[in-house]
Amino acid sequence: MADPAHPRPKAGDKRASSPRSPRKNSIIDDITSGTQVGGSPNTLSPQPPNDAPRNRPAAAMDWSQPLPIIKALAPKVPMIGKTALMHSLGLSETSKYWDLRTAVTINVIRSFVITPEPTSVGKSQHLSLRDPGVKGKVWIANVSLPFTPDDDDVRQAIFGAIDHLAGAPQGDLYTAPELVEITAEWTGYRAGATSSTPPLDASDADKYAAMMKEVVSPTTVLYLHGGAYYLMDPATHRPTTARLAKHTTGRVLSIRYRLAPQHPFPAPLIDALVAYLTLLYPPPGALHTAVAPEHIVLSGDSAGGNLATSLLLLLLTLQRQSRTVLWGGLPRSVPLPAGTALVSPWMDITGSSPSCADYAHFDYLPGRTAYPNGMEYAPDAIWPVTPARTALHVDDALLLHPLVSPLAAKGELWTGAPPVWMVTGWELLSDEDRAMAGRMANAGVRVRYLEFEAMPHCFAMVVEGSAVARKCIREWAGWMKKVVEAPGSVGEGGTVVGFKKLEERGVDVRGLDEGWEVTMGRMKERFRKNEERKEAMAKL
Repeated sequence: MADPAHPRPKAGDKRASSPRSPRKNSIIDDITSGTQVGGSPNTLSPQPPNDAPRNRPAAAMDWSQPLPIIKALAPKVPMIGKTALMHSLGLSETSKYWDLRTAVTINVIRSFVITPEPTSVGKSQHLSLRDPGVKGKVWIANVSLPFTPDDDDVRQAIFGAIDHLAGAPQGDLYTAPELVEITAEWTGYRAGATSSTPPLDASDADKYAAMMKEVVSPTTVLYLHGGAYYLMDPATHRPTTARLAKHTTGRVLSIRYRLAPQHPFPAPLIDALVAYLTLLYPPPGALHTAVAPEHIVLSGDSAGGNLATSLLLLLLTLQRQSRTVLWGGLPRSVPLPAGTALVSPWMDITGSSPSCADYAHFDYLPGRTAYPNGMEYAPDAIWPVTPARTALHVDDALLLHPLVSPLAAKGELWTGAPPVWMVTGWELLSDEDRAMAGRMANAGVRVRYLEFEAMPHCFAMVVEGSAVARKCIREWAGWMKKVVEAPGSVGEGGTVVGFKKLEERGVDVRGLDEGWEVTMGRMKERFRKNEERKEAMAKL
């Protein structure tokens, strides 16, 4: 949906139990990992779960060796030269907006994302879980999030919310995951370190204690990483969570939620709710003490933004149901957090918005023009699955469920939500992000919406060090700090930020939503066409 204030530039029990992002801050990390960056809005593609839980990432690669980088970039030299020439002559669609560094960065990433030969899901997932190691100005304390048999009520609360929001029982439409013990990373800013300082040689408890000596603000961020629900890890997002900890002067809990396709919806949502309850009501032996809900901010990028939004909707639903959750042997209320901060959130899993095609030249994610029938993957042990589905992380029957595609939620479902901060670019997800911000604002939510012109998906993590990236991080962290420390002063409204001079112009956030009926009509049509493609392929 184009906004008139900034017109779009023309572009060329089935409920049986089932067990359990390359560092986006550096283009080189993305290249050498061989994985996609961020979550794809175009993952619908007609294509036996691996039951091993995901624990810690694989051993780190030796990033000091230049050979993998040289080998990865060598075939791209002609493309880089062409990009530089077209940009310098002002002949590219983006040259009026981007500088040369941004043009080369985005085009190189795009060349690794959109490839002539599909890669297997398992290979991409494995490569994306490599741990780059810990050093520099960051505290990392690893923790587990345990549960007891009585805590199974968490699952039942979510299953009930799924049914409630659908208006009918949904249990036959998905496989119900079990509770599992996931792990997470506490992240803090280590002011006294240098960029090469190794991690403290101590226990995680001692590292956490050292971290807390430097934490000034009560701000506690529950961070949900991006990666299309099948890629990446808290380890890949440490540069981002470290910056957020620095600028909030608080701490970040980044969780290792279960990944698809082995663990589809609602497994990640169960893990996210467990993490939230663990912050509120820590089990015996936890490193942290109970965190007040008004000190917690939900945050995430891309698919993590989807998960953070779904968690918020789940919390709102539980409140409307007056539903307590048995946790730690006691019935617990599930209060709302201080706020939610979203970066390029994936709000429409069907990929129905016009920007999924119109903004392809600004983004590195593969739009509908690159893969008209959805992403293609080489078959392996974990994909495709049986029974078949088109999306990696959710059964097809639930693609339009509000806890899967939050854009499918009617406006009244957001009434009573705490403040929301959202940033997007001119990317494939722009339209759905605009519509989501508008719908929340029209429901009475205090929404602070930022749109950076000509910027790709999760740009603050991709064009690291640029003026737009620095501004985005400062705004993001500053808002989270303010919504905790001075919630009454949190503003609302929309701003479009220019790329070159960071000039700002206002936009009416409420006017960004074209209406639930229009949005749902488009999503249903996209869903219908996907079902037709799936049926046609099944006949082959």
